[in-house]
Amino acid sequence: MKKLLRKKEVLAATGFKNSTLYKYIAEGRFPKPVSLGEGARAVAWVEGEVAAWIEARISARDLAEGM
Repeated sequence: MKKLLRKKEVLAATGFKNSTLYKYIAEGRFPKPVSLGEGARAVAWVEGEVAAWIEARISARDLAEGM
């Protein structure tokens, strides 16, 4: 079963501020959130997608540094 992360957890995991998170989503540079209900404003992110995004950033850094 997949786990969902609320915004507070995503911000803590990435170090983003709220505005940066939504900017990256709008630019297609970060996974989109999942709605938690019809018409509800509550959203969450799939933990695996966030983890994959973080791992991709680490891999890009390591490639750039020639590791």
